[in-house]
Amino acid sequence: MAPPHGGAQRRPRSGISRDRQREERRESKLEKEQQEVVERGAPRTPVIYEVVRTMGEEEMARPATSLWWSGIAGGLSISFSLFAQGVLQTHLPEAPWATLVRDFGYPLGFVMVILARQQLFTENTITMVLPVMAKPSLGALGAMGRVWGIILAANLVGTFAAALFCTFTPVLEPDVREAMLAIAREAMDKTWAAMFFQAITAGFLMAAMVWLLPGAETAQFLVIVAVTYLIAISGAAHIVAGSIESFLLVLDGELGVGRLAAGFLVPAFLGNVVGGTVLFAVISYAQVMREI
Repeated sequence: MAPPHGGAQRRPRSGISRDRQREERRESKLEKEQQEVVERGAPRTPVIYEVVRTMGEEEMARPATSLWWSGIAGGLSISFSLFAQGVLQTHLPEAPWATLVRDFGYPLGFVMVILARQQLFTENTITMVLPVMAKPSLGALGAMGRVWGIILAANLVGTFAAALFCTFTPVLEPDVREAMLAIAREAMDKTWAAMFFQAITAGFLMAAMVWLLPGAETAQFLVIVAVTYLIAISGAAHIVAGSIESFLLVLDGELGVGRLAAGFLVPAFLGNVVGGTVLFAVISYAQVMREI
């Protein structure tokens, strides 16, 4: 029998409704899958850049008092790197592999500083530079110099206080103190050029760590340990972590103030800045300057 009015037989409305529901479910599922891909995937480079740049802007806006005390806390905390190395060395035999185990103590101070959000000079060699490169001006350059000066001075005050504490109080067992001095002698026994170029390595690695942390999420601890352990076993010079070593030698009468400044502080500072700023920060900005 022909359909009414000679037209095609109509599809029931309930069938059309079911088709729409299936299509909506498919679209919803596709959106969820796309969202999951985004969440599971590593952040894009411009996103990481923006996170690090924002961190730098926030730090430059903080009061000087906050930066100062956070920097002192950072100097005190980083001193536990040498302490941990000294303790481990006292329990290790004399063997070629012993230093590889001993240097697992080096990341301890960095873990304390970074996870506690204390100020550390070498972290700021990239976070402070990116905002200046994004909007260069004399004011921005002055703000960066202000923060660098406060944090570096505070870090060194913190490590010097730790060195005083270790030297003039019975806090350390004699064998631990001697192990710390031995590590310090080894670290300071370098030419100016060696200290400078090895500090470039440390500056680059610290800046790379800052770049890695935003995407590391729950693996931040492992990133900090891996990067700073590499600094330790490579002999790279870190101005803050190395300052506790040099201050101990000065207070023990083995290193003069002139040698401390000219042989360690100056080349380590210049190398850390070159590695973290001139190399890593510039390269990082070049990756995204056409996308921001």
